[in-house]
Amino acid sequence: EVPLVESGGGSAQIGGSLKLSCRASGTAFNNYDMAYFRKAPGNDCKLVAIINNRGKIYYANNVQGRFTISLDVAENTVNLQMNDLKPEDAATYFCAANSRIVRGDYDFCPNSLLENWGRGTLVTVSS
Repeated sequence: EVPLVESGGGSAQIGGSLKLSCRASGTAFNNYDMAYFRKAPGNDCKLVAIINNRGKIYYANNVQGRFTISLDVAENTVNLQMNDLKPEDAATYFCAANSRIVRGDYDFCPNSLLENWGRGTLVTVSS
């Protein structure tokens, strides 16, 4: 088990920016894919972005070009920089770590299909 501690989030205006961070305790990123998912009320748990230790990155189409996921290996932290926020970006964002994370959404997050989840952080976007 890898404890994941999330920070960041909060409220931003349309077109604004927020940064999420997820720190993994007691482990090296070498062993895990890291990802962010988000869940809005009434929606599935949607994959936002994945980054792995080989430097491969995937973004969901609706965040491509606006969000940037990155690793800070020295701090054991994965960051999600969110720019040009839209109302549809409002959700609870969850960090996840697993030996491998495939592209796809889930019915719920967190769930038992991935080994490690953060507690979630709320992002609201207002006009």
